[in-house]
This record gives sequence, C-alpha cells and structure tokens, in this order.
Amino acid sequence: MKKVLTLAALVMALSACSGQQASQNAEPVNISSLGKSEITDVRAADAMPTYPKRGKSIERGFAHQPPLIPHKADYPITLKRNGCITCHSPEKAKRMKATAVDPSHLLANGKLNNEYYSCTQCHTPQAENKQELVGNEFSAQ
Repeated sequence: MKKVLTLAALVMALSACSGQQASQNAEPVNISSLGKSEITDVRAADAMPTYPKRGKSIERGFAHQPPLIPHKADYPITLKRNGCITCHSPEKAKRMKATAVDPSHLLANGKLNNEYYSCTQCHTPQAENKQELVGNEFSAQ
C-alpha cells in the first residue's frame, strides 16, 4: 500500500512540473468592437402565446407521449415544494377541476415518488404560438 501511495504522489508531482507555462509575450485581446456598435434596427415584440380554453387539450403526437400542460407552468418546483401538486394531487384534483397525477407517479402511501418530482422534465405547456420557436419536421407516420 505504501508503494502505491508513493507512486501516486510521484506521478502527481511529475504532472505538476510538465513545463507548460503561459507565454510572457501574450498579445492583447481587441474588445473595442463590443462597446461601439449602435442598435439601429428595432423589431416588433413576439406574439404572446395563447393557451387552450378550460377543458380543451391538444391531441398527443405519438404513443406514450406525456400529456401536455394546458396552462403556463411557472410554478415553483423545489425539493420542499412542488407547485403542480397543489392542484393535481389525487385528493384535490376533482375539486380543482384538474387532471390528477397518474398513479404510476405515486408511492404506496400516496406521496409523490421522487423519480417523478420534476414535472416539467416530461410535461411541457401547450400553447398556440404565432411564430415557430424551434424548427420541427417530426412526422408520426
């Protein structure tokens, strides 16, 4: 064991003295172009996305696609608090007129499984955007 530690220390010492040093005559970086440009072109703001009316949803594009969220999804999701569960827990969903969390996401005691805690990792808000945000050539056929 002592030989292995000595060998490891020797290898680290040799790698620290590899001879690579910064050049003493480095050329200065020209950054003057970053501060002298003026904004002359003004464009209109992007159109605001519109979310479906209550009770409407967009059809899924492929088998086993996670359901889309029919509203903004800017609720806080932290280890201590999941904002989605305030409406979508099995106990509150019917009263809130929301879709309940799928039973596959829950533990036997009814609490949310930590593997499914970050809802927006799979589920994304659905909105009708007036302009294409990302190019998409997906076909379900």
